[in-house]
Amino acid sequence: MEYKFTTTEELLTFLNDELLSAAEAAEVLEISKARLGQLVKDGKLITAKEQPKMFLKSMLLEKKDELESLRKKFRPYDE
Repeated sequence: MEYKFTTTEELLTFLNDELLSAAEAAEVLEISKARLGQLVKDGKLITAKEQPKMFLKSMLLEKKDELESLRKKFRPYDE
């Protein structure tokens, strides 16, 4: 995916809307920060910035859909 910005303001707005911290990412995915770290370590989730860890919201939402379908498949008793 390619992003283009014509002004610094557009870039800053994008970054404020799309970049999430590790704590925010764990909250969106409904997982612990330890599990988030394991997903990154296993290469199943890519960070936008390594230190401090930052994630793109769009990538997290895709991963959330995947995790929810896996929960339904392997943890049907949770419903």
